[in-house]
Amino acid sequence: MDALRGIPQLGDLPDVDGKRVLVRVDFNVPLHIGVRGQATVADDFRMMAAMPTLLRLLDEGAEVVAASHLGRPSGAPDPRWEMDPVRARLRVLSPGVELTENLRFDPGEKSNDPGFVQRLIQGFDAYVDEAFGAAHRPDASIVGPPQFLPSAAGLRFAREVEVLGGLLAKPARPFVAVVGGAKVADKLAVLKVLATKVDTLIVGGGMAFTFMAARGQSVGCSLLDESHLEDCRALLESGVEILLPTDTRALEPGGTFGPPSEGHGPRGAVKVIEGDLPDGWTGLDIGPETAASFSAAVERAGTVLWNGPLGAFEDSRFAQGTRVVAQAVAEAPGFSVVGGGDSASALEDLGLSDRIGYLSTGGGASLSFIESEGHLPGIDALRQAPNAPGA
Repeated sequence: MDALRGIPQLGDLPDVDGKRVLVRVDFNVPLHIGVRGQATVADDFRMMAAMPTLLRLLDEGAEVVAASHLGRPSGAPDPRWEMDPVRARLRVLSPGVELTENLRFDPGEKSNDPGFVQRLIQGFDAYVDEAFGAAHRPDASIVGPPQFLPSAAGLRFAREVEVLGGLLAKPARPFVAVVGGAKVADKLAVLKVLATKVDTLIVGGGMAFTFMAARGQSVGCSLLDESHLEDCRALLESGVEILLPTDTRALEPGGTFGPPSEGHGPRGAVKVIEGDLPDGWTGLDIGPETAASFSAAVERAGTVLWNGPLGAFEDSRFAQGTRVVAQAVAEAPGFSVVGGGDSASALEDLGLSDRIGYLSTGGGASLSFIESEGHLPGIDALRQAPNAPGA
């Protein structure tokens, strides 16, 4: 499987010297709000990922205009999500690149309105998609421009497809996937695909409790999705090795959890419980025995994929499991791939980002790529561009 087959790349564009190029970027970055309400970019990882493409286009003489969404505005201008703080950071990173206003200020972006597509591409000679993190969304700025303009995948976009495609095609064995997060419903489809690809599937986070219940354990007041118990049971019986927590760091009945706010921290006793959780207790992290067994599997892997935290790591009392596994992924001798989002944030907080084989810019997009076995709206749109190889 050649994941890049049929996708036009920068070298497939006509000469851009003196031309206007629209670049769809993913600058949906976290903001820091200062004491006077001044917003600044808190983490420019996604912006930095786009720099090689933007700078190459500038070097080739193009007039470059970037476009991105930010936050979740409801199809109308919203001062909270104006691009000014992102624009200020972009002027430092790549002077000469313009940045449009938030794409989602227009309802036509999310509805893929043809009229909005035409307004967006007016006056441009070419289009580049450097927003892999949004490639799983059929938004106007993602799927519209390749219908009309010579188009290409950006350098980072192409690398994302190449790396993730390699996981599906020929991963070094053993292939171990570590999947965390809260809701089993959000990741059940990708777990089913991974079960056909990996040698070992490690399940943590809140969604692990539905799997634990499916194998007959009591999970107390932990997160449980009874509507997916049969799906989890079927996966457990599918033949793939699935590792689940054997001990849990749990919060006592009546306790609260979460990040401290306004001087009032969460409360309640926390203890490690092996096996069944008593009534009233809430599991919020994997225990030390589980962290050790998960880490041992990671350390033996030829390829590791990690997406999603192993506990409620926003509360420091329940961050240990994620920290231990993150360290194991960073130290693993095999090739490691980490999806964006919370996993990337955990690595950044621990200073481990530069020890990962490949750190994806797309959390949801990475999992959607695997779930759909390489077919995402943004990728498929590029393959239909007028200059696509074989078009």
